[in-house]
Amino acid sequence: MKFTKMHGCGNDYIYIDCFNHPSPDDPGALARRLSHRHFGVGGDGLILIKPGPSGTDAEMEMYNADGSLAEMCGNGLRCVAKYLYDHDIARKTALRIMTGAGVLDVGISGTREGRAADIRLNMGEPVLAGPDIPTVWQDSPVVNQVIQVADRRFDITAVSMGNPHCVIYVDDVKRFPVEVFGPLIETSDYFPRRVNVEFVEVVSRGEVIQRTWERGSGETWACGTGAAAVCVAGVLTGRTDRDLLVHLLGGDLSLQYLAEGPVVLTGPAEEVFSGELS
Repeated sequence: MKFTKMHGCGNDYIYIDCFNHPSPDDPGALARRLSHRHFGVGGDGLILIKPGPSGTDAEMEMYNADGSLAEMCGNGLRCVAKYLYDHDIARKTALRIMTGAGVLDVGISGTREGRAADIRLNMGEPVLAGPDIPTVWQDSPVVNQVIQVADRRFDITAVSMGNPHCVIYVDDVKRFPVEVFGPLIETSDYFPRRVNVEFVEVVSRGEVIQRTWERGSGETWACGTGAAAVCVAGVLTGRTDRDLLVHLLGGDLSLQYLAEGPVVLTGPAEEVFSGELS
């Protein structure tokens, strides 16, 4: 079985082209084996690029590093679009791709030497109702709710971008113990299906620094749906504007939370290497 390693701002996944190869029998188990950074290929998870339903160009099926099925990943979706374009499966600048969060529109907004370089995603409208995110709160939106985790209390804002996110603002995100509080919040009773956690430092109304603890994968170098959730949370809490530059460990993403509802994300995608599994 052949695979391709790709990343968006350092958020790296192992991709299998199911247009030209059969789907693995047990993708969850394969994700656990291949994602290991010492005994496998290494990555934040596994993504299958599959033929999609009528009216779409492809389907993205995504598994976290722990083998759990995930709904959506903005960085992963940009890489899927780049693969479709670069490998002549769907060499179009406007793509429609099925995800666990529904069909999303993806545009190739920049190329380099005939290959897709900058990809623009319409992430759709955020889900703000507590039960639909899901959270234990009935509010819509879920803004500035207080949670108690270990010996700390946090004000959180919850948003779903097809997958659940919990946004927490901190003073110094580089020094914040993400590895301590990330897993505690991810698995807390406040979030029935676990949650991705964004720790955010505001630089200005148009700029933030973000670190993400991803559900099922741990801290990752970037999270596209997380950056979208941060953009929405900034508007809901009055901290930031609708146009936002997000600095992540692996690079920068540009976000727009449009007044009519959708969130638009623009960022790079890179192919690292390809190989064959024994």
